[in-house]
Amino acid sequence: QEQLVESGGGLVQAGGSLRLSCAASGRTFKNSNFPMGWFRQAPGKEREFVASIRWTTGSTLYSDSVKGRFTISRDNAKNTVYLQMSSMKPEDTAIYYCARSRLAWNAGQSEDIYNYWGQGTLVTVSS
Repeated sequence: QEQLVESGGGLVQAGGSLRLSCAASGRTFKNSNFPMGWFRQAPGKEREFVASIRWTTGSTLYSDSVKGRFTISRDNAKNTVYLQMSSMKPEDTAIYYCARSRLAWNAGQSEDIYNYWGQGTLVTVSS
């Protein structure tokens, strides 16, 4: 079974930190190292790009809204991608999704290039 499962969501205070995990399993993920991304969707808002990483090289891309506060990383041995969130703000409140790009060379911001998605994990930041 091919699957992406997010975990680590919860409630934090503004200025605090939280780490999300995305565990990948299944033949597609085991036999390839395509880029992985994090997206988020706040209530009443469009889903937006947060960060991405090229699994093999570790090269990263961040949205301007989280750059300098969030860090995406991966552990190849564990088939897991992480999103370390620091200096969190109430506007970071959203459901966070991890996803895999369908193109080995593309780790861009468009959600159209990501074809596998997790179920999401809720992050709530209080004032």
